[in-house]
Amino acid sequence: MSEWKAVCRVEDIPVLGSRRVRRDSGLDVAVFRNDQGEVYALLDRCPHKGGPLSQGIVFGNRVACPLHNWTIGLSDGLAQAPDEGCTPRFAVKVADGVVSLRTDELASHATDLTRPVAGPACRKA
Repeated sequence: MSEWKAVCRVEDIPVLGSRRVRRDSGLDVAVFRNDQGEVYALLDRCPHKGGPLSQGIVFGNRVACPLHNWTIGLSDGLAQAPDEGCTPRFAVKVADGVVSLRTDELASHATDLTRPVAGPACRKA
């Protein structure tokens, strides 16, 4: 049986927006709410160039990455054609207005993924 960790209340997530959930290891998880009140959770990383999906625009059941406007499905993490790729998704439970994520996924799911390093800091001497 899965254990769940309460991360926020539904009303803490802006409509057509998101809220970030920090993890002990790995990148943050972005928790989204659309205009129908549905709640989704994805790794806060676009599969294209690693953009922060939590800063993207939510429409319907998708989010547009703020860096290059890739469209990512909130229910499955898949990039919409013609783009290809996916970002890991997390199970979400909403009960009595409380949003919870699975503790096992928070601890281990996609903890090996990082954001790309760009600019002068990534140049080798």
